[in-house]
Amino acid sequence: DRESFYLATKLPCWDVKALEDVDRIFREQLTRLQTDYIDFYLLHALNRGSFESMVKLGCVARLEELKAQGKIRNLGFSFHDGYEAFEEILNYRDWDFCQIQINYMDANDQAGLRGCRLAEEKKVPLVIMEPVKGGALANPPEKVKEIFGEVNKEASYASWAIRYVASLDGIITVLSGMSNVEQMEDNLSYMKNFKPLNEQEQSAIQ
Repeated sequence: DRESFYLATKLPCWDVKALEDVDRIFREQLTRLQTDYIDFYLLHALNRGSFESMVKLGCVARLEELKAQGKIRNLGFSFHDGYEAFEEILNYRDWDFCQIQINYMDANDQAGLRGCRLAEEKKVPLVIMEPVKGGALANPPEKVKEIFGEVNKEASYASWAIRYVASLDGIITVLSGMSNVEQMEDNLSYMKNFKPLNEQEQSAIQ
């Protein structure tokens, strides 16, 4: 039942050398996914340089045409650069969503919390990647474990990281890389009936 799930995929900018590549890649993706439209489609891994190339080649305009045809329902981008580049890209058009990297350790890197606030102002929903910093925040230093343990001895260290980003405004989903069933069950345990971090937990994070 297509109504019970969404299809999301991306246009890898490094594979686009000419405008024709957009149509070729998109057709291949529709064929492999056995569908005639994509719910969430993003320009992948943008920085200032790659975005300028996508605009110059006409790729952004072509994706807008595909959206107008109903083949893309939501058009967005994923991002890896500084805040100024993020602001420039976010202001370029009315995006349907964007995907950024943020976690409590790197809250001021790349787009960062400033980018979250800008996206909220522009009413652009956010998808968050790397909430656990490649797994590093699932096993933080002992001093960090002590601070968290004083607040909640039962919560996993990964849950602190994921709930931190999920508590931000304007988040539609958090991408969590899971390696086994136990990690999946842990994620589900606190995301199924999600509760944002309370004041004490926010203080512990800080």
